[in-house]
Amino acid sequence: MSRGVPSLVLLVFVLVVGLVSLAFPCGVAQQISDVEFASRIPLPDGIEGPESIAFDARNQGPFTGVSDGRVLRWSDGDGWTPFAHHTVYWNNIEIMLNSDATARLMKYDPKTKQVTVLRAGLPYANGVAVSHDGSYVVVAHTGPCQAFRYWIAGARAGAYELFADLPGYPDNVRRDAGRGFWVALNREKVQLQPDPAGAAAAPAKHLVGVRLSGDGDKLEELSAADGVTLSEIVERGSTLWLGSVELSFIGLMRQD
Repeated sequence: MSRGVPSLVLLVFVLVVGLVSLAFPCGVAQQISDVEFASRIPLPDGIEGPESIAFDARNQGPFTGVSDGRVLRWSDGDGWTPFAHHTVYWNNIEIMLNSDATARLMKYDPKTKQVTVLRAGLPYANGVAVSHDGSYVVVAHTGPCQAFRYWIAGARAGAYELFADLPGYPDNVRRDAGRGFWVALNREKVQLQPDPAGAAAAPAKHLVGVRLSGDGDKLEELSAADGVTLSEIVERGSTLWLGSVELSFIGLMRQD
């Protein structure tokens, strides 16, 4: 969940899916960076999948959800300790194959404890972040490789519109240190159209993240070695905190 808008109610989302393939718009200067872990915070033995990363209001943490359903909290003195546990799991492959489109974007008001459905019938909504000025919410859709914008203030309040066509399958979206967003990618988009020569063209690079401007333009790409996937990119100062459903550690990447 995004931080830094204290007057805004919490936004919650539920994931479910659909699949299309669209091209990403260009025209904005882009930076390409390779993922290099400056340091790592290993998970406890036998545990994998630091899928998401968060810090509390006192900047303590990180907190991360892992493969066995627990949420763990890190501290320099105690290392990893359990913070919460959940027993409900989603089958991502089943969601993709069924092209399910029953996701909802919901708003939770902690004062009234009321939940409001803002948008229903969404395909595989898999990440949500409030803009820096609190005027809209960005929602990542994994199957369609897209991000949408839901306006929560201003003349367009209630509108749900395309924010960006993404070059890969998103797995979380977080605000960056400026006025844009980091979107973690499980991998680059699969080319669904058959090659005329009968051979599938190998992707030129393995994408694991993209940074978008506040207007949805692509500013930076993160690439990595084959086999590395990301599900979370959190920017704090000059460091990117990187999570993945397939790694056994949280990675830290220094920015220039």
